[in-house]
Amino acid sequence: MIEFDDVQDLVSPVVIAAFEGWNDAADAASGLVDHLMEEWKAEVIGAIDPEEFYDFQVNRPVISTDHNGHRRLAWPTTRIAVARPAELDRDIILVRGIEPSMKWRQFCAELLAACDDLGAELVVTLGALLADTPHTRPIPVTGTATEPELVDRLDLEQSTYEGPTGIVGVFNDACSQLDIPAVSYWAAVPHYVAQPPCPKATLALLGQLEELLQAPMPLGDLVDDSKAWERGVDELAAEDEDVADYVRALEETRDTADLPEASGEAIAREFERYLKRRDTD
Repeated sequence: MIEFDDVQDLVSPVVIAAFEGWNDAADAASGLVDHLMEEWKAEVIGAIDPEEFYDFQVNRPVISTDHNGHRRLAWPTTRIAVARPAELDRDIILVRGIEPSMKWRQFCAELLAACDDLGAELVVTLGALLADTPHTRPIPVTGTATEPELVDRLDLEQSTYEGPTGIVGVFNDACSQLDIPAVSYWAAVPHYVAQPPCPKATLALLGQLEELLQAPMPLGDLVDDSKAWERGVDELAAEDEDVADYVRALEETRDTADLPEASGEAIAREFERYLKRRDTD
């Protein structure tokens, strides 16, 4: 069981969870939770005991020196934090961790029991995968949900993927088994720039959270970092003619596929998001 520090009652909390590892191309998903923890000044209230779930030869503990000169040992684990954003009418439970090495079902059961104790009303998991998508275009984000009502309300699609899955897939399945409403968003990271970070993918996931929660999210430096990242990849591609040709081919494919998406409805959604952010500012 996860033991919490003293926590005041939360207001209609939503869980936002991401895990390093197989589900987290370029650290785009875990990077978003890190960003939100920093921007919202989230307070860590508990953590899973890593002894049961991690192979320490795979995820080793880290030793460091704090500002007082004391040596500290940090164990790999999954932590739970609470944020109370002023711009939202609800509180947020942030789950940030590492894909476990063993006992995945017990891992999910402990996390969900902790979220239930905190009164969570909805679980949102974040992931990122490598894909054939150009870095010069908006990062595609796909979304799925465990309940038909959520699928309809958020205009999502039920996933048709079949194959190996990671802890995000197992966590979503555990939510479904327990009748906990859950949504999952996945960003497609250009596979030819897979090294972390990828702030453009993190920003794309943030946009989906903004639509889901119907409130502006804190951008911090993500917009500037995203533009700098794209310029850097442009420069790398310009130095290699084969890469440049490949990117152009991806752009043509993407532009052809996206033509139907340039609809009045899509433009209206973007304009509505802009107005909400302007009013908040």
